[in-house]
Amino acid sequence: MVDAARARKLADRIQQIVAEMLERRIKDPRLGFVTVTDTRVTADLRDATVFYTVFGSEAERSDSAAALESAKGIIRSEVGRQTGVRFAPTLTFKHDPLPDNARHLDDLINAARARDAEVARQAESAAYAGEADPYRKPDDEEDVEVIKDDQA
Repeated sequence: MVDAARARKLADRIQQIVAEMLERRIKDPRLGFVTVTDTRVTADLRDATVFYTVFGSEAERSDSAAALESAKGIIRSEVGRQTGVRFAPTLTFKHDPLPDNARHLDDLINAARARDAEVARQAESAAYAGEADPYRKPDDEEDVEVIKDDQA
């Protein structure tokens, strides 16, 4: 069994190699603006999952996925050559939904801020339904002495 540190180092190296290959060597016109976000390697170093994002529309995303699938063999052979491991890991490319989820969360946070600002604006002109200080206070000093005697 391989230790986790070696698997992580190999995953980092595979991420670098794949990003470099996509930038310099793969000249597929279907390949859009692809960013390699993460790579995970199994404990036996046989399989690697490469997560990527594509800047653009859904059509560009599907074209980039097809381009990555067609270039998988070239990328795998380069990974095997540059890493020097006995068996070059099989590569699986998966679209990373993390940036889309982050964008959705940003939209939700902005909507919540807008609602909070609306509530604060409405609260500025609000008045108390009763007295400003709802706590009971003794009317004179005689009531204060009665309260002190009761507490003692």
